[in-house]
Amino acid sequence: MDLPDDDQGFLRDLIKVSRQKTHHVAWKDRDGTGRQTALNQAEVVKLNILAQRLGISKAELLRQAAHIPVTKPVAKPPEA
Repeated sequence: MDLPDDDQGFLRDLIKVSRQKTHHVAWKDRDGTGRQTALNQAEVVKLNILAQRLGISKAELLRQAAHIPVTKPVAKPPEA
Protein backbone atom coordinates (compact mmCIF):
# COMPACT_ATOMS: atom_id res chain seq x y z
CA MET A 1 0.00 0.00 0.00
CA ASP A 2 1.20 3.45 -0.83
CA LEU A 3 0.15 5.26 2.37
CA PRO A 4 2.05 7.44 4.83
CA ASP A 5 3.53 5.67 7.88
CA ASP A 6 0.94 7.27 10.20
CA ASP A 7 -1.94 5.87 8.13
CA GLN A 8 -0.32 2.43 7.91
CA GLY A 9 0.18 2.44 11.68
CA PHE A 10 -3.46 3.39 12.19
CA LEU A 11 -4.64 0.56 9.95
CA ARG A 12 -2.28 -1.94 11.59
CA ASP A 13 -3.66 -0.99 15.01
CA LEU A 14 -7.25 -1.43 13.78
CA ILE A 15 -6.47 -4.94 12.57
CA LYS A 16 -4.68 -5.80 15.81
CA VAL A 17 -7.62 -4.66 17.91
CA SER A 18 -10.16 -6.45 15.70
CA ARG A 19 -8.33 -9.74 16.29
CA GLN A 20 -8.55 -9.42 20.06
CA LYS A 21 -11.45 -10.87 21.99
CA THR A 22 -13.77 -8.12 23.14
CA HIS A 23 -15.76 -8.14 26.37
CA HIS A 24 -19.12 -6.41 26.58
CA VAL A 25 -20.37 -4.90 29.82
CA ALA A 26 -24.04 -3.91 30.00
CA TRP A 27 -24.82 -1.06 32.38
CA LYS A 28 -27.31 1.76 32.98
CA ASP A 29 -26.24 5.35 32.33
CA ARG A 30 -26.97 8.05 34.90
CA ASP A 31 -30.22 8.90 33.10
CA GLY A 32 -31.31 5.23 33.16
CA THR A 33 -30.45 4.53 29.51
CA GLY A 34 -29.13 1.05 28.87
CA ARG A 35 -25.56 1.08 27.58
CA GLN A 36 -23.13 -1.57 26.43
CA THR A 37 -19.40 -0.94 26.49
CA ALA A 38 -16.96 -3.06 24.49
CA LEU A 39 -13.60 -3.53 26.21
CA ASN A 40 -10.38 -5.20 25.13
CA GLN A 41 -8.63 -7.67 27.43
CA ALA A 42 -6.43 -5.08 29.16
CA GLU A 43 -9.39 -2.77 29.79
CA VAL A 44 -11.58 -5.53 31.26
CA VAL A 45 -8.75 -6.61 33.59
CA LYS A 46 -8.34 -3.03 34.83
CA LEU A 47 -12.12 -2.63 35.22
CA ASN A 48 -12.30 -5.89 37.21
CA ILE A 49 -9.48 -4.75 39.51
CA LEU A 50 -11.16 -1.41 40.19
CA ALA A 51 -14.58 -3.00 40.75
CA GLN A 52 -13.16 -5.59 43.14
CA ARG A 53 -11.22 -2.90 45.03
CA LEU A 54 -14.46 -0.93 45.53
CA GLY A 55 -16.56 -4.04 46.21
CA ILE A 56 -19.06 -3.30 43.42
CA SER A 57 -19.93 -4.80 40.05
CA LYS A 58 -18.42 -3.69 36.76
CA ALA A 59 -21.82 -2.34 35.70
CA GLU A 60 -22.14 -0.31 38.90
CA LEU A 61 -18.61 1.05 38.50
CA LEU A 62 -19.41 2.25 34.97
CA ARG A 63 -22.67 3.81 36.21
CA GLN A 64 -20.79 5.71 38.90
CA ALA A 65 -18.05 6.67 36.44
CA ALA A 66 -20.69 8.31 34.24
CA HIS A 67 -20.97 10.97 36.96
CA ILE A 68 -17.29 11.93 36.76
CA PRO A 69 -17.18 15.37 35.14
CA VAL A 70 -15.28 15.71 31.89
CA THR A 71 -12.34 18.04 32.23
CA LYS A 72 -11.64 20.49 29.46
CA PRO A 73 -8.07 20.64 28.22
CA VAL A 74 -6.18 23.71 29.36
CA ALA A 75 -5.58 26.06 26.45
CA LYS A 76 -1.91 26.75 25.87
CA PRO A 77 -1.00 30.43 25.51
CA PRO A 78 0.16 31.32 22.00
CA GLU A 79 3.91 31.22 21.58
CA ALA A 80 5.60 34.42 20.51
